[in-house]
Amino acid sequence: MAKVELKKPIVEEISELLNGAATAVVVDYRGLTVAQDTELRRELREAGVVYKVYKNTMINFAIKGTEFEDLAQHLEGPTAIAVCKDDATAAARVIYKFAKNAEALEVKGGIVDGTYYDEPGLKKLANIPSREVLLSKLLGSMQSPITNFARVIKQIAEKDEEAA
Repeated sequence: MAKVELKKPIVEEISELLNGAATAVVVDYRGLTVAQDTELRRELREAGVVYKVYKNTMINFAIKGTEFEDLAQHLEGPTAIAVCKDDATAAARVIYKFAKNAEALEVKGGIVDGTYYDEPGLKKLANIPSREVLLSKLLGSMQSPITNFARVIKQIAEKDEEAA
């Protein structure tokens, strides 16, 4: 069996993983202990992020001609890729949170919603709260004026009852 036939399914797997993804972040995991790597994988899995280690050449073949092609400049040394299809900031958020305690984890770069970000850019994106948190803040700010108005009306009604 030719080497190309062995590599083709791996390239297709990476292509399928990236197909429709909102974000892809590449990291250098050199220096992480097994326990740290296991913990990182668990946290990413809980956030809905797929984290895999592939050969750089396989990733390079899979991203050629796609919106993820800018990641090719970071495909040197040990590389893991974190992909999320739903939440655009989940991968960066979890990785940066984890990297605070594990200095060995190095973020190389990433693509978020079709836009390339280097390490500092991804760090800024990681500080954006999740979609659910943003929606709850929006809902809270929308409900606040209504709640305050209801309180004022109730206080006026109570004041009128006391006067009568």
